[in-house]
Amino acid sequence: MEKELVEYIVKSLVDYPDSVELNVIEGEKSTILELRVSPDDIGKVIGRQGRIAKALRTILSATATKSGKHASLEILD
Repeated sequence: MEKELVEYIVKSLVDYPDSVELNVIEGEKSTILELRVSPDDIGKVIGRQGRIAKALRTILSATATKSGKHASLEILD
C-alpha cells in the first residue's frame, strides 16, 4: 500500500517517471522505502528546503501508522 502511494506521487512530480525506482526493505515493525530518481529530478522530489520530501514522509508515516507499522523514506542519489 505504502509503496504504491509514494510511487504514484513521485511519478506525478518528476519529468522522467520511467526512471523512478522504489525498493522496499521490510522489518518486523518497520519498513524502509529507498527512492531513486533521475539526477535531473532530485530537486523536484526534495523541494525547497526539503518541503516536498517532508510532505512525502508525513503521508508515508500516516499510512503506515494506520496499519500499525513504522515507515521511513530515504531518497538516494
